[in-house]
Amino acid sequence: MTDRVLAIDGGNSKTAVLLVDADGKVLAQVRGPGAPPQTVGMKRGLDVFEGLAREAAAQAGLSPDEPIARHTSAYLAGADLPREEEDLTRAISERAWSTTIFVGNDTFALLRAGTAAAGGVAVVCGAGINAVGVARDGRTHRFPALGAISGDWGGGGQLGNDALWHAVRAEDGRGKPTLLLPALLKHYDETSILKVVEKIHFEELELDPHALCPLVFEAAAQGDEVALTQVDRLVEEIVLLSTVSMRKLDLLNEPVDVVLGGGVLTNTGETVVAPVRQQILEAAPLAQVRLVDVPPVVGAALLGLDHIGASPAAELRLRSAYADQARNPALNVAASG
Repeated sequence: MTDRVLAIDGGNSKTAVLLVDADGKVLAQVRGPGAPPQTVGMKRGLDVFEGLAREAAAQAGLSPDEPIARHTSAYLAGADLPREEEDLTRAISERAWSTTIFVGNDTFALLRAGTAAAGGVAVVCGAGINAVGVARDGRTHRFPALGAISGDWGGGGQLGNDALWHAVRAEDGRGKPTLLLPALLKHYDETSILKVVEKIHFEELELDPHALCPLVFEAAAQGDEVALTQVDRLVEEIVLLSTVSMRKLDLLNEPVDVVLGGGVLTNTGETVVAPVRQQILEAAPLAQVRLVDVPPVVGAALLGLDHIGASPAAELRLRSAYADQARNPALNVAASG
């Protein structure tokens, strides 16, 4: 069997699958909905992953009867605790996509996507928020990332929910006036935010906090005090996640890559990244803070290539394919040789 890596980046809002050979050539890439097994259920989540994996295999011209890959490199949102990783590993093993399997948290894929170094720190801020740190000697630092019960704050879902909270309080007098109120009224095409709340309560309207998140940044850009406070708190959380990880791994005074990723960070430009970079450098002057420039699924694929002992040239080839796509979005990476 030709050495192939099946890479899965399973986020909360989307799933990306990449099939590459041992030389780093992209054989197929597909995307689908988010299906974290801890949220949608193990069978349903793995059915989504399998459908995408089989689609990638067909795209690569593989026979339905042959294994998809030598190694499956699955980095998934919700794989936050060792027990969850073990459960997912067992469940994926039963699907027989490959001979070997490794399951880890998706933030490790972000870190590998953002650096070729042996270690570093990665913070993801998308639907949720999380961070990991890896020292050069292999030591790791992680957070449970289980939401409020494990001390978490941040991510698009948090910002969106808070936007509605502030808008309600602005309308009924318990809170400060804020541009979030008219922004949400326009978003829902309503004249009263309490009417929105009532419809959500009776399940006549779906609350999609991720859709509300951009309104926070739009209001902040107009100087809204409430929105600016939310953005400042997000910056503080990202800096805390980064610097705590560095402190736990004794990296504050070492050259270290800090990789930032996730939709909230990549879609807001320097609004969040600039103050995050400044504050991290105040605590860790030798750090290199960068926004990831390739999809995290590339990091999952690179970790898989590391596992099968691929050459450094394979990493260069894979990264080059995505650099070419960034320069020309119409380019089909899977067709690149």
